Amino acid sequence: MKTVQKTSLKGLTLSELEKFVLELGWEKFRAKQIFKWLYNKQVDSFSKMSDLPKHYRDELQEIAEIDELKLLSFERSNCDGTIKFLFELKDGEKIESVLIPDESRLTLCISTQVGCPIDCKFCATGAMGFRRNLTAGEIVDQLIQTQKHTDRRITNIVFMGMGEPLLNLKNLLKAIDIITSDDGIRIGARKITVSTVGIPDKIIELANAGKKVKIALSLHTLDENLRSKLIPIASKYPISSLIDALKYYYNKIGLRVTYEYIVFDGLNDRDEDIEKLVELAKIIPCKINLLKFHPVDFIRKEPYLKPSTRLEEFAQKLREHNLTVFVRSNAGEDIKAACGQLAILNQ
Repeated sequence: MKTVQKTSLKGLTLSELEKFVLELGWEKFRAKQIFKWLYNKQVDSFSKMSDLPKHYRDELQEIAEIDELKLLSFERSNCDGTIKFLFELKDGEKIESVLIPDESRLTLCISTQVGCPIDCKFCATGAMGFRRNLTAGEIVDQLIQTQKHTDRRITNIVFMGMGEPLLNLKNLLKAIDIITSDDGIRIGARKITVSTVGIPDKIIELANAGKKVKIALSLHTLDENLRSKLIPIASKYPISSLIDALKYYYNKIGLRVTYEYIVFDGLNDRDEDIEKLVELAKIIPCKINLLKFHPVDFIRKEPYLKPSTRLEEFAQKLREHNLTVFVRSNAGEDIKAACGQLAILNQ
């Protein structure tokens, strides 16, 4: 007997669900009912969709499914309460997500790819290589599944987990639609940050999508040669082209840009680096996030990369030029959940 290929509904936007129900010969408004059950009430069974007629629920059971990530393990930091989740996907691939508590917010760091093709030398994920893009459903379900493990509502989303979000832009945009929808998960666009190593045409495409999410550039240096060494793909995109794309994004969306800057000992923590950042900050309204380098020697060896001893001094000198500067926390470092430490070690 031939097995019917069921349609996975998680990850479908409202317009896609409307097309789905119309093809079944159902009323169009049924799509919004299903959308609410999937993303707002977050049910795991069609039988729980009580405002659908029973024969519709029975039909969905036959032709569709609600896929869920399988939680394999989670680990909680003894230092700051950060939780790292390990999920298995339907095809056996694995990803990690990180829940970061703060007094005023609860932030989820979401992955968009299995592995990553960029191979940043300071990042553990890149050492895995690239496996595949996540579906919109797999992106959204990280939020749905992690929410089950906290009594607090998740308030903020950062697409800073495994992978380069802009290389999975189609599914990223679908996920943002679902997460921000009033009938969906209902997290405001301004509570969402998309982090990228900088792919100019994709930054422009994100701007044109009009989602009004924040954007963060993984910058780390304004020296072209050093940046290409740290981020190999940077050799394709001069920093000037990134700045032009970010100008476009700011003019289109109206939100200031964030520059992410890991401070490395002797590489990018000199006074001349401060001067270059000060000049950069004059071009587009921005804030600068300084990060400690979190060693990734459990998966890759880069002996020239060491944490700077003058991180706080570097931050203070930037602030003296009236720049908005934050020194990011080391949340989750003790469980290898801090920035740059996500990796599946037993593929």
